[in-house]
Amino acid sequence: MTINDFITIIPISVLVIGAGILLLIEAFWSSKKDLVAGLAALIFLGLFIYSLFPSPWLAGFGGMVVQDPFSKFLNSLLLLTGFLGSIVAFGYNKRAGMNKGEYYILMMFSVAGMMLMTQATDLIITFLALELLSIPLYVLAGFKREDLASEEAGLKYFLLGAYASGFVVFGIALVYGATGSTGFAAIGASLLAGEAEILLMLAGGGLILAGFGFKVASVPFHMWTPDVYQGAPTSVTNFMAAGAKVAGFAALFRIFSTLYPSMAVDFMPILAGLSALTMIVGNVIAVSQTNIKRMLAYSSIAQAGYIMMAFVPFAEPEIQKVAISAGLFYLVAYTLTSFGSWGVVMLLEKADGSGLEIEDYAGLGKKNPILAAAMTIFMLSLTGLPPTLGLIGKIYLFRAVVEGNLIWLAVLGVLTSLISAFYYLRVIIVMYMKEGTPVLNKDAWLQWTVILCAVAVVFFSLFPQTLFDQATQAIITILVY
Repeated sequence: MTINDFITIIPISVLVIGAGILLLIEAFWSSKKDLVAGLAALIFLGLFIYSLFPSPWLAGFGGMVVQDPFSKFLNSLLLLTGFLGSIVAFGYNKRAGMNKGEYYILMMFSVAGMMLMTQATDLIITFLALELLSIPLYVLAGFKREDLASEEAGLKYFLLGAYASGFVVFGIALVYGATGSTGFAAIGASLLAGEAEILLMLAGGGLILAGFGFKVASVPFHMWTPDVYQGAPTSVTNFMAAGAKVAGFAALFRIFSTLYPSMAVDFMPILAGLSALTMIVGNVIAVSQTNIKRMLAYSSIAQAGYIMMAFVPFAEPEIQKVAISAGLFYLVAYTLTSFGSWGVVMLLEKADGSGLEIEDYAGLGKKNPILAAAMTIFMLSLTGLPPTLGLIGKIYLFRAVVEGNLIWLAVLGVLTSLISAFYYLRVIIVMYMKEGTPVLNKDAWLQWTVILCAVAVVFFSLFPQTLFDQATQAIITILVY
């Protein structure tokens, strides 16, 4: 093991070792559950601060793992996801009767897998990362063992996730058969030399797309999403909705940007169709939902459709750079908005699982104007209205597909955003224009997290250029192998 190997995986190693130490603390001092939660949050926060400092481009383990601006950008977002996920879960888990230290340990292992996925430049490592992030999430979805809905969510997620992993493995096998390698650099060299079996490469890419389509909840691989999001404990749903989507898109961005640019013409109709279907299905079905968790689940599906727009125009390198940069930018917007909106749901959810209907938000504007204002910001951001980061993200995405001569897809994106306005604005109307007496949980950490997310969504919408420049710099390295 060289020094480069070690440096490349420092954050992942710290997470895994830290999780192991916390596991021992949980085993021998089971009364120290608050200590485990606090230490997990501190580890996430420390690694997030570390990730903000510049670092050199390094390749480790024979080029199977890299440390580059792309992975640094997304790892920062994933570590922030882990930190926020541990903070918002602290009070909720106590109220829900699932205050167990292993919750945070499983979250740490899952984030380690997500981070490894952003750094993987070998399909075998990509698959190992997929399993490392997925297995803890299966357990977390069914973490509230006495709740049948949670058990059902965990079982559904596990069974369908296993099928999705099978698609990925089969796709990797076909790519290996086409090129004789699983390393991105060697696969790219084989394609440039004309030595690869194109049909096998296309079939392998299709299966990999299907497998990761499950992770990002794109149509037609989305059927698990509303049931799992509704049945899982809301703290788990909050973490899963952001983290799994970021990791899944990270893998797709790197794989398709480095392995399939020469086959863009073949994949473009498929990717455009998936993006369009995902936007339509997610938004249309969300209109009829009365449960806030199911509504946000279908909203998450629709948001995956918008992010998938970043894949479509990757035939030309310059347009590809703009498009995927827009996708990374929108992932930041979605993560902040998602954490904030699910945080509000957690504040109104009662210990018995009630308080999850949209009508339960009636009177929130009078009861807690600050919290209602934050929820308004999140709903506007998901819709794509000012003054929010979601609007800026959609503008960047629509601009990218227009530059790629896919005007119809941009128009469809605008139309589906109009549909989404119906169910997002319905929440705002209920909060401010209907009488009610919502009961809020007393959770200072969660409330401050919601407020800070709302402030960040507005602040970065006023000064988006720095964030977009970072996303542009992050994408450069994955376009050259």
